Amino acid sequence: MATKRMNILVYSGNGSTVESVRHCLYSLRRLLSPSYAVITVSGDAIIKEPWTASCACLVFPGGADLPYCRTLNGEGNRRISQYVERGGLYLGFCAGGYYGSKRCEFEVGDKKMEVVGDRELAFFPGTCRGCAFSGFVYHSEAGARATQLRISKKALAEGSVPDVFRSYYNGGGVFVDAPKFQDKGVEVLASFTEELDVDAGEGSASVVYCKVGEGAALLTSTHPEFAAVNLDPDIGIPGFDKVVEALKEDEQQRADFLKACLLKMGLRVNQEQTTIPSLSRLHLSSAVKSDTATLLEALRELISMQDGEEYIKDENDIFHLEKPSTWSLGSIVDALPGAATKNSKDKQNEEAEDQDRIVDYDKVVKRLVIHDKDQPESKDTPYFNHQAFFANLKHYESQSRECDGTFGKNLLYGEVVTSTNTMLEKNTQILRRLPTGFTATATVQVAGRGRGTNVWVSPAGSLMFSTVIRHSMSLMPQAPIVFLQYLAALAIVEGVKTYDRGYERIPVKLKWPNDIFAADPADPSGRTYVKIGGILVNSHYSASEYLSVVGIGLNTTNASPTTSLNALSPPSPFTLEKLLARILTSFSALYSRFVRTGFDKYFENLYYKHWLHSEQIVTLEAEG
Repeated sequence: MATKRMNILVYSGNGSTVESVRHCLYSLRRLLSPSYAVITVSGDAIIKEPWTASCACLVFPGGADLPYCRTLNGEGNRRISQYVERGGLYLGFCAGGYYGSKRCEFEVGDKKMEVVGDRELAFFPGTCRGCAFSGFVYHSEAGARATQLRISKKALAEGSVPDVFRSYYNGGGVFVDAPKFQDKGVEVLASFTEELDVDAGEGSASVVYCKVGEGAALLTSTHPEFAAVNLDPDIGIPGFDKVVEALKEDEQQRADFLKACLLKMGLRVNQEQTTIPSLSRLHLSSAVKSDTATLLEALRELISMQDGEEYIKDENDIFHLEKPSTWSLGSIVDALPGAATKNSKDKQNEEAEDQDRIVDYDKVVKRLVIHDKDQPESKDTPYFNHQAFFANLKHYESQSRECDGTFGKNLLYGEVVTSTNTMLEKNTQILRRLPTGFTATATVQVAGRGRGTNVWVSPAGSLMFSTVIRHSMSLMPQAPIVFLQYLAALAIVEGVKTYDRGYERIPVKLKWPNDIFAADPADPSGRTYVKIGGILVNSHYSASEYLSVVGIGLNTTNASPTTSLNALSPPSPFTLEKLLARILTSFSALYSRFVRTGFDKYFENLYYKHWLHSEQIVTLEAEG
């Protein structure tokens, strides 16, 4: 079994700054999604978790290099070094550049700021010395500038790059004597054109590429990942508005340079930057129309009035309640000839600009359309057919003795949402009032959640949904809640294989309880399996029961970043609506039996039947 390297891991632990991490995620996702999942990783995970096999590139953002050392010196750096030596990639911006050098010299002679010492990674075999320009202040733009870099087109042969461009700088160093290390696999990709405030030795290297064993490291002193659109010119620091203006003028050159750097590292890069879409309306509906009104009544005490409009304000999100008639009327007005007034055009321009910058989605008010009279029509939700979903749900329920008709009965759908798991699990007041089987699904997630603190953009074509389960404490002795993730994994595999006649041989397996794997179509032998799905279960204890949210993501029609169900040559292509209905009814039947019998011999046999390692000798070992 082989694992494709599909994760771009951005360090977000001790020493990193929130802003630098956000800039990394913003730029890398636009250039690398959906070929890779760009997600964060903690220091603890680097030290303890098995991240190396699936990591395409480890990224260290701006911040402070000394806390990086305190967290990762020893075991953490040993694992990073081994990962790169064996073919991995390391990308270090600013503080990450200092950290990846053999020696760090920062503000030597300044008793308050000085940081001097050898570094364990030593990807660049010399010294990174800074600040290249004086005036740096921690957690401030006071020392920031738009510094000009000259590009080595010989070193960056792939991609279109400018001769020079201006890049955001704030505290980075210069890679001392970089040209002298050419015989050790060092290439200078870019150099400062301005006079520096420290001794740079030979040359004035600002970006270097270092061959390390079978892998490589790319270190920068500036921030080519910082886009001007995400910098605020009006923060009250004299001259910073001019810095932002200069960076805006060279925005295309910045993006081209960063793209060329990623290509240099051997990553698959989008020819056009992917724009993160804006959030869409949410649609609440039910298999039986009257059930939507019943559900709304359960939420009634959470609804408040503001300017004649209804809102639900919970811990994480604010929802603005709309009726289909009101929403449709507004849409008609917007579509009328002449409706695109100057104000509306200005608003459209503002929204387009918002899509092109870092957005705090938690602060965005979510619009929720209540369909208590009818299910949403196709023109309202063009990427999800509610009628097809509920019809398939009813069909599959009629074939099962165990299925009790609760899973999927109430459905929340959004074309573009933050995260189905976040909307349910982080809004606890709403969660406490939702019934078992309530399901949220989406076409695209812009802040999808994985294990730990992992967050990423989930592309269209992936089946993404989260389901609520209320598990009574009285069931725990016989049916422990820990088995929910096993039931979810079984429901996925069983759902795929019983989707319809002829699907029994679809090569899908479960690996442990959290991951779903499929045979890699690129391997004709059928022996290579790659991950196509994952499960995340979060539980809260409240009033003698566990409130659990089971989140599932499954590549269905999207071929990136690994493969998908439709690439496995099914008799007919899977559709998201029918597959969601099948997995939910399988889950419902398995959960009903589990409550009655516990995880008995039936479940054990079913698990081994679909386990990836059945009839194999499995060796467990520590990495390295």
